Amino acid sequence: MADQPAPDQLLRSPLHDRHAALGAKFAEFGGWSMPLEYPTGVVKEHTAVRESVGIFDVSHLGKALVAGPGAAAYVNATLSNDLARIGPGQAQYTLCCDDETGGIVDDLIAYLHADDRVLLVPNAANTAEVVRRLAGAAPEGVTVTDQHRDHVVLAVQGPRSDEVLERAGLPVGHDYMSFVEAEFGSAAVVVCRTGYTGERGYEVVAPTAVATELWDALVAAGEPAGTLPCGLGARDTLRTEMGYPLHGQDISLDVTPVQARLGWAVGWKKESFWGRAPLLAEKAEGPRRLLRGLVAVGRGIPRPGMSVSLTPDVLLGEVTSGTFSPTLRKGVGLALLPAFVAEDAEVGVDVRGRREIFQVTKPPFVDPSVRGS
Repeated sequence: MADQPAPDQLLRSPLHDRHAALGAKFAEFGGWSMPLEYPTGVVKEHTAVRESVGIFDVSHLGKALVAGPGAAAYVNATLSNDLARIGPGQAQYTLCCDDETGGIVDDLIAYLHADDRVLLVPNAANTAEVVRRLAGAAPEGVTVTDQHRDHVVLAVQGPRSDEVLERAGLPVGHDYMSFVEAEFGSAAVVVCRTGYTGERGYEVVAPTAVATELWDALVAAGEPAGTLPCGLGARDTLRTEMGYPLHGQDISLDVTPVQARLGWAVGWKKESFWGRAPLLAEKAEGPRRLLRGLVAVGRGIPRPGMSVSLTPDVLLGEVTSGTFSPTLRKGVGLALLPAFVAEDAEVGVDVRGRREIFQVTKPPFVDPSVRGS
């Protein structure tokens, strides 16, 4: 494992001082110092998103702009999903795969603009590598620019998220996985109907110059709805309840979209995308392992790295993500298991030396509301 950067070497969100004033506990995420939780605690922040609304600073996420004549066609010829399925003003979940192995370099969101620009939002730790790969293969006239620190991303998530944005003067009500360009103060912002929580919500991409003004406006607008600032601890429990994979844990260069059950994010009929040949071969043959969900039968709480066994003597794999589900009040997790393991099988997880029983299942573990009207 690579050494973690020293605290004074970590990048900081433009809103760091706002978080510190609220008493946030910070942790390292992809080379950034970001709020893990506030004094309210992860469970209350999680519940606020499920029942009302929460606001996250996710400015550590990458931002890369692919621009120039043929930019969209270039992205479509390299990343996994079929960008031709969407039109300008829409967003798409996609994957950057290794061309030789099909392993996942990163998962990201692509925002397609009308002028042949594509804004990519990769994970913080992988932004430089995604930019390197795309820039290195870009045709003449297409530029790939790392805009990681030029913009902030604020996520307003929960069933009352429309109320909060509307009070802050931002557009709401557009379709899931679409975005609207708007003005906030003197700045142009992008309001996206996306998120990583399983709830109806929005992500606002804005220039760093208006970060503080935007944060303050959203926090104030959220007061009538009981909005809570939320840290990345709650973001992790929320995404785990939905079975959303996290790069570096559930997916990586050693895991393919076929194994991760992300085949829906692959344009199988496209003539070209990175990793096409090995992925088509694996799809035809069948994967040797699959990312599966685990739900505790008893009181065990799974954590990454815990071993999973069919019997005490037959090891199957290990937990990749695991947590206590505040919604279900039980342990849930994800694990890469051999493909032969049945979806309703019971397996054991070594929880601090005790073999706790879990049922294999297909996520999400809670009903999704993300597409709600």
